[in-house]
Amino acid sequence: MQQPISPAQQHRDNLAVEMKEASRVTIIGMILDAVLGIIKIITGALFHSQALVVDGIHSFTDVASDLVVLGVMKVSRQEPDDNHPYGHQRIETFGTLVLGSILIAVGAALAWENTLRLIEGGVETVPGWPVLVAAAASVVSKEWIYRYTRQVGLAIRSDLIIANAWHSRTDAFSSVVVVVSTAGAMLGLVWLDVFAAVVIAGIIIHIGWKFTWDSVKELVDTGLSPEDTEMLKTIARDTDGVRNVHELRSRRMGHDILLDIHLVVRPEISVSEGHQIGMQVVSGMRDALDNIRDINFHIDAENDEDQPPTSERLPSREDIRAVLARHIGELPSHSRLRLHYLKNKVHLELFLDEPDTKTPFTSGNIRDQLRGYPWFGSIRVWVAGEP
Repeated sequence: MQQPISPAQQHRDNLAVEMKEASRVTIIGMILDAVLGIIKIITGALFHSQALVVDGIHSFTDVASDLVVLGVMKVSRQEPDDNHPYGHQRIETFGTLVLGSILIAVGAALAWENTLRLIEGGVETVPGWPVLVAAAASVVSKEWIYRYTRQVGLAIRSDLIIANAWHSRTDAFSSVVVVVSTAGAMLGLVWLDVFAAVVIAGIIIHIGWKFTWDSVKELVDTGLSPEDTEMLKTIARDTDGVRNVHELRSRRMGHDILLDIHLVVRPEISVSEGHQIGMQVVSGMRDALDNIRDINFHIDAENDEDQPPTSERLPSREDIRAVLARHIGELPSHSRLRLHYLKNKVHLELFLDEPDTKTPFTSGNIRDQLRGYPWFGSIRVWVAGEP
């Protein structure tokens, strides 16, 4: 009989599969980027197209980003360890930040250089027809690798792979600009070629900024959208046994979501029932968002947003037993004491398994003895056999 796979082993297997898929699509894209970059730079230099040369440089930034992706994916898909109990996905976020920064730097340099050329004028050379062929081939091939890479990124839930896919598509966009500008230059608008180079550089900067800003938001623990947050709160409130949700905090780690939530339940329920209610909330939230990796729920007996939180100075169980022993005597061995910490008071419930008319542990007696303690709230005594 085959042994069931543990969640930990399943997680390790998933990481291995994701790493394999990410590496394969990235290597294919890197080879394609290198070939296209060489073709475009040589063709642009030989047939007088500055836009195609810039487009070729853009392709080589794709090669650089592919190398970053390969390195980062290998590290970010490692298993959680003692120093990184939530995993290493933030390394992927950092890699995306580096990739976006590279794009911004390259795009800014190219935009500056070609803007100066456009201002200075003197552009008289018309690009040759091979420029159109090279740019068209780039559009087709880069659109294909974009779709393939994005499909893999969505399948393995990797923002870095998806970002790299969009990087590939910017290359396709820029090649479309080259096609249009070359056609215009061949029709007499020679300056269109340099102008197109500036536009392509602007596209590179825009995409780089998007990657960078999204990564920064994640690194500073930006939460879910207000819509998603409210949806999760509604799921929790609609769960049987939940009275209210007074706090829900979220953050992202790569594509995964981490949640902390406070659930208000009835104060008289048992610890195990409170935990079961929390597990029902967890199940409902995971059904709504499949990329929730970890949910920490805190069970509250009261909503401490509406009133001051319960003081840490309230007496413990042992303190209260000592007070009762000092004023009344040791609790009978057949008794059970239940404590409720509510509204900065301690409310006591005493259960006596054996009825004894001579016991000093009556509600009135205990109330009289504890009345002077500021922490005392109420007392109820339950005796076995009594209604």
